[in-house]
Amino acid sequence: MSSQSTGLRHWRQRVSALFQDHEIFIRTHGHVRFLRISAVWQKRVALIAGLVLFAWAGVTLAVFTNQLLTSGDRAEVAAKQAAAAASEARIAKYRDRVAEIAADLDERQGQLEEWKKDYFGDEPLPAENSVANPAAAKGEAATGETAAKPLETSAIDPRLPPEAQALARLEARQEAFSAHLLAAVKARAAKAEVAVAQLGLDPAALVRSAAAGRGGPFIPFRSRPGEAGALGKSFAALEGALFRMEVLERTLVAIPSGQPAHVLMLSSSYGYRSDPFTGAGAMHAGLDFPGPLGTPILAAAPGRVVFVGQKSGYGNVVEVDHGQGILTRYAHLSGFTARVGEQVAAGQQIAKMGSTGRSTGSHLHFEVRLNGVAVNPRRFLEAKADVLEVKDDARQRVGALAAIPAGAGRGAR
Repeated sequence: MSSQSTGLRHWRQRVSALFQDHEIFIRTHGHVRFLRISAVWQKRVALIAGLVLFAWAGVTLAVFTNQLLTSGDRAEVAAKQAAAAASEARIAKYRDRVAEIAADLDERQGQLEEWKKDYFGDEPLPAENSVANPAAAKGEAATGETAAKPLETSAIDPRLPPEAQALARLEARQEAFSAHLLAAVKARAAKAEVAVAQLGLDPAALVRSAAAGRGGPFIPFRSRPGEAGALGKSFAALEGALFRMEVLERTLVAIPSGQPAHVLMLSSSYGYRSDPFTGAGAMHAGLDFPGPLGTPILAAAPGRVVFVGQKSGYGNVVEVDHGQGILTRYAHLSGFTARVGEQVAAGQQIAKMGSTGRSTGSHLHFEVRLNGVAVNPRRFLEAKADVLEVKDDARQRVGALAAIPAGAGRGAR
């Protein structure tokens, strides 16, 4: 205890030594004043200053401690705010995406309905009823038919909220309908392809030739802001199949399979022959049909009259463009009943038989030209019944260009 008392007494002495009585002499204008600052007063001032400093340090420490304690809360609040902002951004993006998908599906639905109406009218498509009636599809599966595998959708992310699933179901139905429409288009195109091939034409070459004549400025499918929606691979395949089918069917309709004159005789065939004037070997680019002067000359297929007049060696000529690169030429005529630009139907009279030009008597010289090159008309005029049946079916679908007016006979194919 003595050592502790000695230590305390030592510190008291050192502290007391800091506070001594002081007298300050102040002289002003010859007057001297004494200002006494006692040690007790100094100690009191020092104590008050120490208390103030201690209080300030305590407050500062409390504020710092509070900041340390609340920094975690503030960080948590900031994280929650950031998460909320990110969620709002995701929701906005999701809404934009759903709106874009809905617009795409609406465009696709409109295009599907337009294709269905244009090419099939009210005809049911293969397996279309099973798409529209799921119960019927289940019944078919129960009877032993293989049920179709559900289509996977590509437009909807499976992680999206449940309300987007309605769009996914709509897309699946559209994909199924597109597949059925594609199957029906391919079936029709296959029939037309066989018929065209039986007539001696190359279906692939016809499609390539038609595809080579396309163009125009690039206009995106949808011009609204943002990423333009695409119809998808299935729709691209369907568009290609429709183009092929239309080319082949229009070619069938354009093929001149109707008799150009109601006569029974054929006086000269296509190909090599002896020239009737010189007897020398010559190439005959058509068929010659002899008949009485003035016999009606009929359009062998629907088309547009593109020439009425005279050509060297042919005499009076009428030419009809049937589309798809097919043109028919009627020569040695005695008169015309059609004019340039007129749209004519198969079996419609366009001229009268005669013997103008390089001719030995009244007859019709009939040519068929494909892309400007003469081909043998016989294979078209002698088409088999099954080919003509496919052609009649295609003619009904192609439209007004191939329509037969009232009074035209079935023989004018």
